[in-house]
Amino acid sequence: MVGKQLWLTYLYLLVYILLSSGVILYNKWVLSPKYFNFPYPITLTMIHMGFSGAVAFFLIRVMKVVSPVKMTFEIYATCVIPISAFFAASLWFGNTAYLHISVAFIQMLKALMPVATFLVAVTCGTDKLRCDVFLNMLVVSVGVVVSSYGEIHFNVVGTLYQVTGIFAEALRLVLTQVLLQKKGLTLNPITSLYYIAPCSFVFLFVPWYLLEKPGMEVSQNQFHFWIFFSNAVCALALNFSIFLVISRTGAVTIRVAGVLKDWILIALSTVIFPESIITGLNIIGYAIALSGVVLYNYLKIREGRASQPPEGIPERVKDLKTEKRSSDLFAASTGNNSNNGGKNVWNSSALDSNVDEEAPLIPSLRMSHLGRQLSGHTA
Repeated sequence: MVGKQLWLTYLYLLVYILLSSGVILYNKWVLSPKYFNFPYPITLTMIHMGFSGAVAFFLIRVMKVVSPVKMTFEIYATCVIPISAFFAASLWFGNTAYLHISVAFIQMLKALMPVATFLVAVTCGTDKLRCDVFLNMLVVSVGVVVSSYGEIHFNVVGTLYQVTGIFAEALRLVLTQVLLQKKGLTLNPITSLYYIAPCSFVFLFVPWYLLEKPGMEVSQNQFHFWIFFSNAVCALALNFSIFLVISRTGAVTIRVAGVLKDWILIALSTVIFPESIITGLNIIGYAIALSGVVLYNYLKIREGRASQPPEGIPERVKDLKTEKRSSDLFAASTGNNSNNGGKNVWNSSALDSNVDEEAPLIPSLRMSHLGRQLSGHTA
């Protein structure tokens, strides 16, 4: 029985890695002018948000899978709206980066996620500036700079879009903790979508109307229903897989899976998109950045084990003690999100430093022991 459960966990991890990589590559293929040629990242993001919101509405209002939380106007205005705004921005900028830079280079830039989260947390006063953490973040930053220097097709605009998206995601993560946790509001994955996705859709409407609608009216691009429908379904399935993985594993396992996923994605992107060339300097820089993130996570895990709860508490809950500060809103290198798809509205930390752009509305690692109480999850 144990062996069967173990293999089932491995299967969930494999599905997560495949879906996470697949959603990112699918989005790149759809947006890239060289392939499907639908250069409208805001439109694609709005399709995802609209689809996710509709599914959440159906599950809550029609199927009655879960009940909506008691959402007051004050909580909605002070918590949901600002979080949705940064959520929409992170998806918008992250998806736009696909038009200018390669998937491989985007994954390398995402190593900056812990740096951005730490800086935002310190600025907001939810974490303290510590020498050991600062040195780790410095190593990560140096690695990303080296990797950028080695990028053959370096594009300033694409890099700025991606970095801006990373900082928008960092702001969303910190705001999630500061606003939702202080209000004592707990959202499960379905109710997260129910409240956040429609609000994000509205925020995206304004830039879409100003930036993309005029071009779409005169372009020759046709709307292929099954392409966009399957793309949205894949993003939704990714969130299901993340929820299943979180409910069956601990923080360390997910971090390792995230690192593996990133390396697989970088390798696959060079095969599927031949114009994406990886240089030796790219690899060296990314390895330096990743070593900084891994070292940081090691220190966090050791720190968490030093303050382990008494015996008798489930092992997974002990593992989850590693997530305590706002700077712990990330793990090793696993999304978008980019869009990946995308991008966590639960009262907690995000799954990883490389948040899947299309899977950000995921339960926190600290809530994983509650995951078994839910019958499903979407994003």
